[in-house]
Amino acid sequence: MCVANQKGGVGKTTTTVNLAVALALHGNRVLVVDLDPQGNASTGLSVPHHAGIPDVYDCLIDNVPLAEVAQAVDGIPNLWCVPATIDLAGAEIELVSVVARESRLSRAINGHPEKFDYVLIDCPPSLGLLTVNALVAAQEVLIPIQCEYYALEGLNQLINNINLVRQHLNPTLDVSTILLTMYDRRTRLADAVEQDVRNHFGEKVLQAVIPRNVRVSEAPSYGQSVMTYDPGSRGATSYFEAAQEIAERGVKMGGVA
Repeated sequence: MCVANQKGGVGKTTTTVNLAVALALHGNRVLVVDLDPQGNASTGLSVPHHAGIPDVYDCLIDNVPLAEVAQAVDGIPNLWCVPATIDLAGAEIELVSVVARESRLSRAINGHPEKFDYVLIDCPPSLGLLTVNALVAAQEVLIPIQCEYYALEGLNQLINNINLVRQHLNPTLDVSTILLTMYDRRTRLADAVEQDVRNHFGEKVLQAVIPRNVRVSEAPSYGQSVMTYDPGSRGATSYFEAAQEIAERGVKMGGVA
């Protein structure tokens, strides 16, 4: 599943990290692929990603096996992370001239000797070749949408790109899940955006909604997910609910819980 939205600051990385931890804590084998040159997902899982560390760039450009790059996440059994370093910033340009440039990540994931219950790919906030690689590698797309004005603006472009990838590169790709983030119950705007999104996407929208929550924002500065930083917070319980919904949907579609 890739977590994509070309808008920055909508909660892609926070969603990837917290869903991954929630699913792993329930006994699933989970791999997080950090595909954003900023490396925030790596930071949030406390995985080293300074220059010189083997990272996803090596897999995409130099065909280094994913298994050699994935690191076990401290303190969370069943969770691994493929980090992103600043090297990834040049990958967009370098990939242009590479053979089968759109399917490099797909090949790397399929070549991993172990099987995972969930692979979550954190996309950069753009619609470049890195995001295309994520869309080709994924079976499903999760789109986080923040409950703010302009929430649906630019979403058409993302859906169009997903449709193009489906037509030409990955016919089984499906926008399966929409998650509302940064929801502030005190505002009329949040309510209006929620109604808009639910009317537009129907069943794809998770019932669980992620509130604006200080704990969610604080957790990454301690190299943690909100799950481990403050398990009792509203942010943590909301992400647990979202993870449970995603798992239950997977079972209905013939997956394993």
